[in-house]
Amino acid sequence: MDGDFKTHESVQDYYGRILQSSADLKTSACCLAEAGPARVLEALKNVHEDVKSRFYGCGSPIPPALEGLKVLDLGCGSGRDCYVLAQLVGAEGQVTGLDMTTEQLELARSTQAWHAERFGYANTRFVQGYIEQLDGIDDASLDLVVSNCVINLSPDKERVFREIFRVLKPGGELYFSDVFSDRRIPATLATDAVMLGECLGGALYEEDFRRLMLRVGCADVRIVTSSPLLINNPELEQRAGNIRFYSRTVRAFKLDLEDRCEDYGQVAIYLGTLPEAPHAFTLDDHHHFVSGKPMLVCGNTADMLGGSRYAAHFRVFGEKTQHFGLFDCAPPGAVSAVQPGACC
Repeated sequence: MDGDFKTHESVQDYYGRILQSSADLKTSACCLAEAGPARVLEALKNVHEDVKSRFYGCGSPIPPALEGLKVLDLGCGSGRDCYVLAQLVGAEGQVTGLDMTTEQLELARSTQAWHAERFGYANTRFVQGYIEQLDGIDDASLDLVVSNCVINLSPDKERVFREIFRVLKPGGELYFSDVFSDRRIPATLATDAVMLGECLGGALYEEDFRRLMLRVGCADVRIVTSSPLLINNPELEQRAGNIRFYSRTVRAFKLDLEDRCEDYGQVAIYLGTLPEAPHAFTLDDHHHFVSGKPMLVCGNTADMLGGSRYAAHFRVFGEKTQHFGLFDCAPPGAVSAVQPGACC
């Protein structure tokens, strides 16, 4: 636990005292210029400039279909994403921001009245605490958990994900952006204050992340977007060596899924009923549903669409009464999960 406290103290110091704005970052890892969907860009116009100036995210972890949801933002910082989400969930929804850094929360809270007047309603609250300890949140009480480049900062990531799936409702969604790596980060870099604060030292090795999610009961995690991350700092690039970093947006559902994509002959049709996506809906990097067009899907994908809040926007045909083997379900360019037979 001493190591955990030291990591927390290092991160609090970096984001509370050393960084005064995004301009103080030494790399672009924690502040990528991802444009985001049109509805997010429109909502950003109504966010206070002081809040936006202290934004340290690495993506846009804001999914569609948010009206009326109860949402938790882990590591909310100054509250930028919370105030975007507050507009998208509407007056009937609720957004809770959790962060451990006093200075960041003070800024988030100081603009609550300003934002409430601008939105015409008040639906945000900010709580000080650790993302590994969601003690004040009831089991199965949230529709959505988001996080923007924060989980990498945690010294106990498995505990973070266990807590997330505890507080999510059945069928609820985890949607987060973070920094991943193609190998494990050496201890010398993982404990370095600057590398950690710049979201590199705690990057999630992609295979360890997969194993971790299996341990917490999430057998199928989907990558929505992924792009190489450039450090843009010669000194830190030298220290990182051959490690490759990626900025990724990931989604997962609190559902009983299989650890492989299995074929049950199921078909899904997107109805085009999401106002922000009338022509197509993207589930992940290899499932792009064109409105009205039938698409063969694996059992897990069928469950994600039919067992979550997206069910109202899809028609899913077929049951799991007959199994046809492994489903060829892989992102573009990946090695197919279905390999040719020995005699081919």
